Amino acid sequence: MEKKTKEKSKPVFRLANLDEEEKVIQFINDNFDWKLPLINRPEYFEYYYKTDGLQFALAEIDGEYAAACGYILCNTGKERDVWASVFVARKDCSGVGIRLVSELGKLANAKSVSCNNIRENTLNLYRFLGWTAERIPHYYRIAKRDDLEDFHLCRPMTLDRLPVSGELKLRKVSEDEVEQISFPKTDTVPQKDLWYLKRRYFHFPHQSYDVWSVSDGESSPAYLVTRTVLSGENCDIPVVRIVDYIGPADLLPQLGNALDELLHASNAEYLDCYNVGIPAEIWEKAGLTERKRDSGTVIPNYLTPPLYENTEYFYFTNSSDRFVLFKADGDQDRPNLT
Repeated sequence: MEKKTKEKSKPVFRLANLDEEEKVIQFINDNFDWKLPLINRPEYFEYYYKTDGLQFALAEIDGEYAAACGYILCNTGKERDVWASVFVARKDCSGVGIRLVSELGKLANAKSVSCNNIRENTLNLYRFLGWTAERIPHYYRIAKRDDLEDFHLCRPMTLDRLPVSGELKLRKVSEDEVEQISFPKTDTVPQKDLWYLKRRYFHFPHQSYDVWSVSDGESSPAYLVTRTVLSGENCDIPVVRIVDYIGPADLLPQLGNALDELLHASNAEYLDCYNVGIPAEIWEKAGLTERKRDSGTVIPNYLTPPLYENTEYFYFTNSSDRFVLFKADGDQDRPNLT
């Protein structure tokens, strides 16, 4: 008589309790390919996953962890928008893992769930859930140079630069100053608030950002956030990265001259931006060219040390209408610490 194989119980999905921190860390270390700095460096773990309790959703089977998914807050509203971050499942529970991600919005009381930087070979998994999963477009503006050989990091195919215009200026602001400026009114997803701006760009560990205020005197203000990186073999070649923009997209073309001035004043080789949600036509009017995958142009992403090749990023969101993503969203744009 054949023995019946014991069937697994149905998974239970829930949020982690604060006292489960060590158990969650151990589960991720036991089931991931390497020890993630996000999990194993205390300053990162505190920063990303402990702003409101212990920000992990869990799947359990028969009382044992089957999957875990960390999430990051975009705002402090009662119904939040969240970024899915570290996502780990036991090898025998991969199906339960994707179900956990699909349950995250309900568990975290979130209006939207998105993720910055997923593997290209997982796109169809999220599309199967009915979500949007695509490549993140990449935009750039090269500095004015006399010869292509004057570029040491990037590899443009031509010296041509898009024309720019606009009278709007960029004014660097401090954390104290942003307290005095009314926060931009946007209807984008995810919604970012003043708490997010201050925490993400003034309180981030190991990395500094420049926060710029933009206003035409009539529209609600906007914030542009940049980070200048010193790269090259001798760490003496600047690159300016636009890592966030919070405000009306139609102000960007009026910043064309200001962005070009920033590029020139920084003596940077190029300025770049990874972005979803703002049309390429608007970036072009602001002076940034879209880097197509087959264009032949190389705009390096890894700069310390420099890696002379393009990097493609991919994302998913369960709320594609009015969705806007930038490089610093989620757990991206951080030093690769061990």
